[in-house]
Amino acid sequence: MNKPNLLFPTPVWTIQLENFESINAEMYTYIKESQIKDKTGIKKSNNKGWHSKDFNMQETEPKNFIKNISPSIEKVMIDMNWEKEKQSIKISNMWAIINTGGSTNSRHQHGNSTISGAYYIRAPKNCGDIVFYDPRPAPVFYYPEAVGSNLLNAHINSITPKEGALILFPSYVDHSVNENLSNDERIVISFNVTIQA
Repeated sequence: MNKPNLLFPTPVWTIQLENFESINAEMYTYIKESQIKDKTGIKKSNNKGWHSKDFNMQETEPKNFIKNISPSIEKVMIDMNWEKEKQSIKISNMWAIINTGGSTNSRHQHGNSTISGAYYIRAPKNCGDIVFYDPRPAPVFYYPEAVGSNLLNAHINSITPKEGALILFPSYVDHSVNENLSNDERIVISFNVTIQA
């Protein structure tokens, strides 16, 4: 029997960076120093966790980080067959979130962007999966009961964070972060990418 055509798939890329140990060491120091300077942070989707202000992307550490993730963003452009000559890639903003035990992030999405990303600096066991929700409105209102979930019938999918992993996804996709059930810090760098002429 022929497999169904996937006409409107929602791509989510998970890419393990090769040199993540050195990236993580540099960015861990940068983030922790930022937290010391601004203990309160800001409130967005974070519940109990610390959310930094946007990074100054002219500083050395964010510039180095952007250099390391740029090939992965380029891969998204290629996979999506987006015009590269007439459009440019711009990381519009970037920040860090530190979730300690009991912290979560509420369901949200990133407006006015093309692609959003999450990169894991610290990801202890049971620190909270990132959860993605089906962006199509129709299946959410009615769907038959399934024997088990698969790529065709699932309305929610989650990815377990791993240190050095970069997750890229369309900015319109709602997502949340489950509770950190560990006693260690879950540290993620998040960012938004706009692709336009």
